[in-house]
Amino acid sequence: MFLKRLSLAGAAAVMSTAAIAADLPAPIIEHVPEIPAPAAVGGGFYLRGDIGYKIYGDPTQEYSDTTLGDIRYDRESLDDTWMIGVGVGYKFNKYFRTDLTIDYEAAAEAVGYVECAHPCGSTSRDTADIDVWTVMLNGYVDLATWNKITPYVGAGIGAAYVNTSDFYSGSPTTPYQFDGSNGEWNFAWALMAGASYAVTNNFAIDAGYRYKDLGEAKTTILHNVGSKDSRMEYKDLTAHEFRLGARYTFGGGAAAAPAYYPSGPISSNF
Repeated sequence: MFLKRLSLAGAAAVMSTAAIAADLPAPIIEHVPEIPAPAAVGGGFYLRGDIGYKIYGDPTQEYSDTTLGDIRYDRESLDDTWMIGVGVGYKFNKYFRTDLTIDYEAAAEAVGYVECAHPCGSTSRDTADIDVWTVMLNGYVDLATWNKITPYVGAGIGAAYVNTSDFYSGSPTTPYQFDGSNGEWNFAWALMAGASYAVTNNFAIDAGYRYKDLGEAKTTILHNVGSKDSRMEYKDLTAHEFRLGARYTFGGGAAAAPAYYPSGPISSNF
């Protein structure tokens, strides 16, 4: 009899609880959206290093002499050479960056041909070595990024220190070697285009093309020929550079995720 009464009491309690629960509203659970992945930082200082292959255009070569006048050469050329450079820059955002670069361009041999000063039935093959240092302030526009590849265009202005040495005159009548050198600063400018590949958020590989205008080069005074002011001049020095480099950006990693504050806690409306 006691067990029967206990069972009836338990059943009544369950039915009473169910009735009370039926009168309560259903709990409301607010949806909390997923926090997005951190975005990459757009700016920061960076270091760069480059190596490249340099193809010179044909210069205009003249022998300048106050007695004989300016003698124009034929079949001028300037050998290809290599270059190496370093720089420091700043990336303002994902579209614009600028850097200051210093490049060294190894000596290339300039060659020109001219008729003998006194008719001798032959020509003189004259040569000289030309090497260049350039300091350039450059600006770039990064166009867009697809699969970590970012094409860009740019321009730069600066100065070129052009050094001319080891002039040799191959005249059949009076050949001679002149070991002196002469260096001069010129205004220089450049146009660039290329693309970079983001290996990580901080490190990128850069492949690009650069057109450079370097001004002109002059040998030292050639005391043993012509007048006291005679020298060789190489005008319109231009070059096409094909460069491969790397950039490391400081602070270019992932940004901290923004804090998320839901509109309210999970509520059961009790």
